[in-house]
Amino acid sequence: MKEITQKVQHMFAELGDSQYGGEAVSQLEHALQCAQLATDEGVSAELIVASLLHDIGHLLHALPNDAPEIGIDDMHENLAKEFLDRYFNEAVTEPIHLHVNAKRYLCNREAGYQALLSEPSLISLALQGGPMTEEECLIFEQNPHFHASIQLRKYDDAAKIPGLQVLPLEHYLDLIENTSL
Repeated sequence: MKEITQKVQHMFAELGDSQYGGEAVSQLEHALQCAQLATDEGVSAELIVASLLHDIGHLLHALPNDAPEIGIDDMHENLAKEFLDRYFNEAVTEPIHLHVNAKRYLCNREAGYQALLSEPSLISLALQGGPMTEEECLIFEQNPHFHASIQLRKYDDAAKIPGLQVLPLEHYLDLIENTSL
């Protein structure tokens, strides 16, 4: 078993039961729901792994669970990319790195999107820079991982259902192995 697979299992075993940023699901439940949504859509193995691991940055810092409520942006997307760059190529790490900007983008470009965000997502949005400007949107659209980051963001937003039955973490271990460097 590769080092990253062991680390992912360990991190979710140790910290996966922690609350997912004020939502009604745990970190692990949220990750598994994101991966399930990606799997159900039949996307690439890389985007499924990105969906599973997109918020792993929340498990890499020692900030309190209520950091956003007290005005702290944990910059989890940067922490995740920095950690995962050792193990995966950009098809996995860039959608993860960009999923916060995808939220900011969708707030500008998709009518009604911001109104659908949960309260914790709105709090973090303010800390993350708020909706993108028109200029930021045009630049973001040029990123080669733009579409994957938007897909990941949509999974992220939908993956907050308490008690939803999904595939277990073990189901994704081979995908992690096969997509890692």
